[in-house]
Amino acid sequence: MDHEKALAAYDRQMRRDAHSDSATSRIERIGGVVRQVGSAYDWNGVLWADIDAATADAVIARQVRDYTAAGREFEWKLHSHDRPADLADRLVAAGFVADPTETVMVAETGALPAGPELPEGISLLPVTDAEGVRLMSRAHIAAFGEGDAALGERIGKRVLAQLAEAPDDIVAVVAMAGDLPVCGARMELCPGTEFAGLWGGGTAPQWRGRGIYRALVAYRARIAAERGYRYLQVDASDDSRPILDRLGFATLCTTTPYVYQP
Repeated sequence: MDHEKALAAYDRQMRRDAHSDSATSRIERIGGVVRQVGSAYDWNGVLWADIDAATADAVIARQVRDYTAAGREFEWKLHSHDRPADLADRLVAAGFVADPTETVMVAETGALPAGPELPEGISLLPVTDAEGVRLMSRAHIAAFGEGDAALGERIGKRVLAQLAEAPDDIVAVVAMAGDLPVCGARMELCPGTEFAGLWGGGTAPQWRGRGIYRALVAYRARIAAERGYRYLQVDASDDSRPILDRLGFATLCTTTPYVYQP
């Protein structure tokens, strides 16, 4: 994969020319900033900012004012090649808090292994309705614990809305061990781009290390390839990055969510 070409395509298609990812959100382009504004269950935040050292602080302050007026927590999605070089320090000074850094990884769908190869005792259940979303939420709690239940509920509501509003733009699946959901994952397709984004994949502790995450990547990769998407993109945690490395994903950059709570 041509790293520079893939990074340029990612910045252009997924950030500068981004489209809203739900019927209840919209993309706004104001003063060099590309941002999404939506409901409390949507992702709200800054995707791209064409700023420099002379303009950064004023632009940051504008985002804080606008999102605070709308009553929305929001995220500034900072990438390692964004400018100015001290943008992270400026965000912290303005009251943002950094979440853990993730690695943006990309693979060409045609170069990934065929699959999925499921471990014994696991079946895959496509998520198409409210019952499937409920199982996804249970899988999220099984993977991350009751302390993360609120996030699981928020993701579930988002997936349910996407299934109702644009079912062709989302693929969701649950790995089942009998009647027990042990892993949930989704893929968000971006029409008009070359990219499909992979999200989720956290697995219940007792089922880790058996290839479930890898199988769910292969399942979604096959569908993305069938639908004509060139790239799969993942914001990878430290846990998933080694698996994705072995599957043939390449690192484009890193990304750190800087979160502002009004």
